[in-house]
Amino acid sequence: MVNRGALIVRPAQPYLDWASGLDDSGIVPDSDGEQTVYLIPSFEDDVEAQKILKRIFPEVFERELFAWHTDSAAWPQRRTFAIFKQWFKVELHSIVEDLCAGELVDEDEF
Repeated sequence: MVNRGALIVRPAQPYLDWASGLDDSGIVPDSDGEQTVYLIPSFEDDVEAQKILKRIFPEVFERELFAWHTDSAAWPQRRTFAIFKQWFKVELHSIVEDLCAGELVDEDEF
């Protein structure tokens, strides 16, 4: 077990509406498709998990917007915690097991 928790963020209807409004291609994110799993600080209970989520949500919000549309001018200007909770379905997991034999490497560092 590693000293991290996991956060899974799935798009909710407001995010899907925003994404579909960017162009008329009809292509929208798949809310049931593959999602990014964020490693977050470990936590003991729901209260601690929510404190962590409140601290990291701005970065997660921006990463999710960037994943769909890289032009930040098209992003919603107001990105509060309440809006984040409307735009995304969130799963928090306190147990993360590493089943790989190799070293954990951050590929963004290279």
